[in-house]
Amino acid sequence: MGRWIRRITAALALLACAAAQAQSTLPVWPGAVPGPPHATYPERTVADTPLGTVVFDVTTPTLTAYLPDPAHATGTGVIVAPGGACLALAMDLEGTGVARWLQRQGIAAFVLKYRIQRKQQQGIPADLDLGKACREGMADGIQAVRRVRQNAAVWGLSAHRIGILGFSAGAMIASGALLQADAAARPDFAALIYGAPFGTLPSIPGSLPPVFMAWAQDDDQARAAASRFYEALLAAGQRPEAHIYASGGHGFGLRRQGTSSDHWTDAFQGWMQAQGLLRRAAPSPRPGR
Repeated sequence: MGRWIRRITAALALLACAAAQAQSTLPVWPGAVPGPPHATYPERTVADTPLGTVVFDVTTPTLTAYLPDPAHATGTGVIVAPGGACLALAMDLEGTGVARWLQRQGIAAFVLKYRIQRKQQQGIPADLDLGKACREGMADGIQAVRRVRQNAAVWGLSAHRIGILGFSAGAMIASGALLQADAAARPDFAALIYGAPFGTLPSIPGSLPPVFMAWAQDDDQARAAASRFYEALLAAGQRPEAHIYASGGHGFGLRRQGTSSDHWTDAFQGWMQAQGLLRRAAPSPRPGR
């Protein structure tokens, strides 16, 4: 009898662990998505591209949760914003792969599928204004931080350890959440990987949460914007951590290329450790308790 009880207990523990790590998707906006109504067109997903799965024509933003094993959960949550010039979303390279890596570190990850412009031609238009193209996505990023923080207790997170990690144009989405006027609604930390505010540089508030940045010197797409933003943060009295790799190009994500940029995740993990984000935190109390 004792042996059966032990087996049943072990099975229940495995089921609980699997349930905790199961993916779940929720809308970024609990009600109607704000802003002017869009023309009706379907969202498109294209698999097996050089970047893995890529999504186009997103009009309904969502968050997909990747929760860690409760036995190793840190209580920290990170919203992951993929890039794609706000015309597409590199969901594998800069979304789900990164989320699963964070999940293995005991961090709850939430892949943000934010609103992007409709893709109506091949390539990126020469006159693309990322400030305009990413405007709705930036609103989604701000709301995503609020949404995860509001549900922190449900996912066993500390409401004071909610960060955002963005890649390329996704870093612009992250910077929108970081630099917003409402200081209380900002993420508790932010990481911008080969990206920053593109175009007109927004004003930098006097006090910001910790910032991590990484880019490669041979990145002709984001190097100038990342460098400019880093210098602006310094001028505003901030102390961002920046890792500038000799090579790696643009869009390295989790790809192994044999370049120094392969190790940005090690640097990011070390930075989070130094910030105290990998120590187990008590979850926020559920409402009414």
